[in-house]
Amino acid sequence: MKISRQLRGLAYQAFYGLPLPVRRHIARAVSPKYLVGAVTVIRDSEAPAPGRLLLLRQPPGRGWGLPAGLLKRRELPAVGAARELFEEAGVRLEPGDLTPGAPNAVVHPNGGVVDTVWFGAVPASRTDLAVDGGEVLEARWFDADDLPKLTWPTERLLGIYGIGPRAGQVPPSIPAGSYRAPDQAAGSYRAPDQAAGSYRAPDHTEQPGEQA
Repeated sequence: MKISRQLRGLAYQAFYGLPLPVRRHIARAVSPKYLVGAVTVIRDSEAPAPGRLLLLRQPPGRGWGLPAGLLKRRELPAVGAARELFEEAGVRLEPGDLTPGAPNAVVHPNGGVVDTVWFGAVPASRTDLAVDGGEVLEARWFDADDLPKLTWPTERLLGIYGIGPRAGQVPPSIPAGSYRAPDQAAGSYRAPDQAAGSYRAPDHTEQPGEQA
């Protein structure tokens, strides 16, 4: 049903004339609902190109995935990513040591979940992995060019950044373009001008799958 411009204008005037709490309540009632999570892609800073990735095996154990989880209420995405990484794999990184992917947010095909994606690096030889045996069954490092069977969401997500069997395949929910993982320099994914708590989008001018 088409609504005339005049009627739409009157409706907006009435809406914006309401108190702010009421407007927020109405907006929440009619807007799509999303669960927001954080995913970390962790590389071994000691491994030569194309590097090694930290992967987890979770129940039912039919494929390997990435450290990930839902954000807590009012939790910053980088803080949530660092928390989930430690809870699931025992790897401790400060939120400021994580670099946002480009794109940083990925909408899953069902449309109900949005994941923020973060990259980081640690030296595998000096990093102990610890899992609880319940939520996570196993954590291991794998060569980036010889990955095990991945879960479908993991395979799809890594492919956006030029990693794994679906490298360079961008789903319809992502704007068309060429993306890759942030540059790995000196064993860190921190952008050169990134101070603690401030971030910039990694450069993505190279073709998918290219590594610095």
